[in-house]
Amino acid sequence: MTVTEWRVEYGHLTGNVKSIQSQEKNIFNWQQEMTMELLSTKQVIIRIAVIIASVELMIMLAFTLLPFKLGIYTEAILDVTLLATFSTPLIYNWVIKPFVNARDEVLTQITGLAFTDPLTHLANRRHLLMHLQRMIASSFRHKIYGALLLIDLDDFKLVNDTHGHDAGDAVLVEIANRFATILRSEDVAGRLGGDEFVVLIDHIDADEQQAQSRALRISDKLIKLANIPLAYNGTNLHVGASIGICLLGAELLQADAAISKADAAMYRAKKIGKGCAIFFD
Repeated sequence: MTVTEWRVEYGHLTGNVKSIQSQEKNIFNWQQEMTMELLSTKQVIIRIAVIIASVELMIMLAFTLLPFKLGIYTEAILDVTLLATFSTPLIYNWVIKPFVNARDEVLTQITGLAFTDPLTHLANRRHLLMHLQRMIASSFRHKIYGALLLIDLDDFKLVNDTHGHDAGDAVLVEIANRFATILRSEDVAGRLGGDEFVVLIDHIDADEQQAQSRALRISDKLIKLANIPLAYNGTNLHVGASIGICLLGAELLQADAAISKADAAMYRAKKIGKGCAIFFD
């Protein structure tokens, strides 16, 4: 287990246990609600039976009003034709369409849960690792540098211990929203767990020095955003940010290895005095 993974597991166990349990309960309730919205097999059968019976009744009543009697084969063919003509759109609009729409919505939501952090709505660890691996390969292939920024919030534990886990959650959500405001559409922000965030900056520059310079500028913006006090229940909450940077593109790396490098750089930033960004070297 890497240092980062240990910190993530420790954060989940000791940082925001009540919050995580609440999030899991909300997800479970949502799954129940969405399951209830899907038509059951019994409901589908009943709806189809009602439509067919109603249409068939109307057809039979119409036959009784005819001024002449139809032959048995003519009546049967006309009955089947009218039944199919009138019942098909009703079945589609009242049975098939609602079922397909509800199913598609559930699948979309499940996909979102699989790749999204439930608290901050940023990318979760699974999503980050998948995107990071693709980004490493693309940067190396096209010889254009990218950057992995691993951000750890300074003094977050103090906020949790002093003001409670709800205050800690408020800080995480606000920091996530702030980080998202300065990123391009092709960049990805995510939460590894606990108070650790990751920002992936894609296709920065083909020149290494220019790429490093821009990664530092973005890191400085993130640090300044983290330093802004957060108003919570009549008081201001203060945190900061230390950032480890791993420049991508010089070599092919596994995603976990890149995160480990950024993690080591982040620890150096904390030892220097927090509130700064350091490159891995």
